[in-house]
Amino acid sequence: MQVTKSAHSLYCLKYHVVWVCKYRRKILKPGVCSYIRKTLPSILRSMPGVEIETIGFDLDHLHMVIIIPPKYSIAEVMGRLKSQLASRMRKFFGWLDKVYWKENVVWSPGYFVSSIGLDEDVIRNYVELQGQQDLGQLKLEL
Repeated sequence: MQVTKSAHSLYCLKYHVVWVCKYRRKILKPGVCSYIRKTLPSILRSMPGVEIETIGFDLDHLHMVIIIPPKYSIAEVMGRLKSQLASRMRKFFGWLDKVYWKENVVWSPGYFVSSIGLDEDVIRNYVELQGQQDLGQLKLEL
């Protein structure tokens, strides 16, 4: 687990995110995928600290593991990434106008997000043992 330090916090906030193409259109061909890989870092420059660890593609959706610092909301980051990427894709790939005619979209309006962290059993055990682990120090008397 990599902990990141900012001015007022330490954090390890990783998320598994899934975006689906509008109408489940199978537009994520190899050329489009490589364009997305090259374009996302330039969009992320406007949001310092946000990093994409890994990204994977299927024909009609993409998965990514993304680190988002606590100063940004997940919804804000997803909205900016999806809208700016869609806009750039529509300019670069003219054929998207034929796929999504009358609409200036590429992605479905929603997204899936799940936090990535410690195993649930580890967290449950940690919570149950709170107050018991430090009892040894309380027994010390000076």
